[in-house]
Amino acid sequence: MTDEPSAHLRTRSDGGRAAEYPPAPEALPVAVYDNHTHLEIADGALPLDVHEHLERAASVGIAGAVQIGTDVATSIWSAEVAAREPRLLAAVALHPNEAPELEAAVGESGTGLDDALAVIDELAARPRVRAIGETGLDFFRTGEDGRGAQFRSFEAHIDIAKRHGLALQIHDRDAHDDVVSTLRRVGAPERTVFHCFSGGEELARLAADEGWYLSFAGNVTFKNAENLREALRVAPRDRILVETDAPYLTPVPLRGRPNAPYLVPHTVRFMAEVLGADLDEFCEQLAANTVSVYGSWNDDPVTETTA
Repeated sequence: MTDEPSAHLRTRSDGGRAAEYPPAPEALPVAVYDNHTHLEIADGALPLDVHEHLERAASVGIAGAVQIGTDVATSIWSAEVAAREPRLLAAVALHPNEAPELEAAVGESGTGLDDALAVIDELAARPRVRAIGETGLDFFRTGEDGRGAQFRSFEAHIDIAKRHGLALQIHDRDAHDDVVSTLRRVGAPERTVFHCFSGGEELARLAADEGWYLSFAGNVTFKNAENLREALRVAPRDRILVETDAPYLTPVPLRGRPNAPYLVPHTVRFMAEVLGADLDEFCEQLAANTVSVYGSWNDDPVTETTA
């Protein structure tokens, strides 16, 4: 296609990624959606482009995905590729670990954070941008000196989501209490999703009381992740989503190999087993939940392109 965003913006750089993509799993009986993926990142010995990812996904019952932005460049890329690809919607945001560096930079209208947030606000008006994310708090990588910028960025993203009537996708790492208190203090958007849910039963029950959604990734299949399985068991069925966070968090039994939307069936089947749920009914519920959060993938036409 012409005028298409480049195949990838970056390459996964955390080492040891020469592995090949795994074979496709058995298709799901009812199509579902991957509600959080990073297709702009090249991974594996033979990286897949967006079209290849989505073709493989469709072949195993993954009807679409939400492509996630984490900075200005990836947010623009996500919005542009979703405008051209009917199987993608976009989320745009500044990852919390970006906020301290942007806050320290001088921009045209104040700080670099102000300028970057203005871009996110502009992108949020595009019809196939359906969420603000991933945003939130990350106290694992950012120390005390950078937390003020994270809070300011998080609150600004919450405001953008509410003004544009969009869902909010939260990144929460080692910051459960502060994420919850911020959402309660400033008011959470109507549709709030804890991406790659990392809490346990207590946080899951709290989220249920607030009407928030919990999105489970491949790490729910990991041997040491009983806390995630406990959270899954107590989560209301109409508040459960599934994601890859690809190229990260490849589910068992494929750990160590690149992750991709077409591997969602492994996670879905595992989740259904944990819940003792009928697979067909569980897939139908996941699909309905996802559309409730982001709307239909068919609501807004994509930009016509020339092959």
